[in-house]
Amino acid sequence: MLSARNLFQEILDDDESFRLFCSIAAGGESQGGWENGRIAALVPESQRALAPRIARHGADEDKHGRIFNALLKKRGLRPAEVPHATDYTMLLEKHGIGLAHEQLRGEKRLSERDIVTYLAHSRVTEQRASEQMALLRRHFADHPDLGRAVKMISNDEDNHLAYCHEELLRLARAGHGRTIQRTLRECALAEIRVYRDVSLAVMDHMGRILGWPRAKTAVLAAGIHAVYAYERLVGWRRMVSLEQPERRDALGGPATPEPGFA
Repeated sequence: MLSARNLFQEILDDDESFRLFCSIAAGGESQGGWENGRIAALVPESQRALAPRIARHGADEDKHGRIFNALLKKRGLRPAEVPHATDYTMLLEKHGIGLAHEQLRGEKRLSERDIVTYLAHSRVTEQRASEQMALLRRHFADHPDLGRAVKMISNDEDNHLAYCHEELLRLARAGHGRTIQRTLRECALAEIRVYRDVSLAVMDHMGRILGWPRAKTAVLAAGIHAVYAYERLVGWRRMVSLEQPERRDALGGPATPEPGFA
């Protein structure tokens, strides 16, 4: 039976597919940590109060990258080279979503418009991350190796999503409402395309590693395209709505220490 749990279990049970899974996840989280760190350093004076929260966001992403690398180490595995087509973070940047890395490598202060772009991009991608980690948490919270990591990362991603809602609502009240809605829509429509393409690429690599028959990969590919069709039609709307979160000031404190995996 093709279920999310069975597919994930198959990937986790094989060293080579687990190695690729963790390497892709670690690379994306580490890249997100660098991006947030640079944004925190370049925040405009008008938004300086936001800098500690952006830095906390980056610290969480760095922590997640270390957790995935620790899971590899625990199984005696080394990180794999991440295929370009599976690099979600870099493909988003290539499609002009978020702030360009060239800009972040400089020393020029960002504008308030840049902060809106950053938060809108984060609100969309954190929606995806929160949903993916909720799925893993539902199926693997009690897993002897993954359980603690999944629960911690899922909680962090929910915090990140709450923070994006709260800060975007604050900026909307400050007069950026139309820009926020336009940017959210652009980001969401681009993200669902990138997510589809990355999902197909990951499935292709996992299928070759695990020796999936053509019929299985065809069914999985059809499922990915069906999800994209739904998201292109109406599903993207969940990524652009804004509401006051239950978790207030979710990134106002220090980052939660990562669990040990010795």
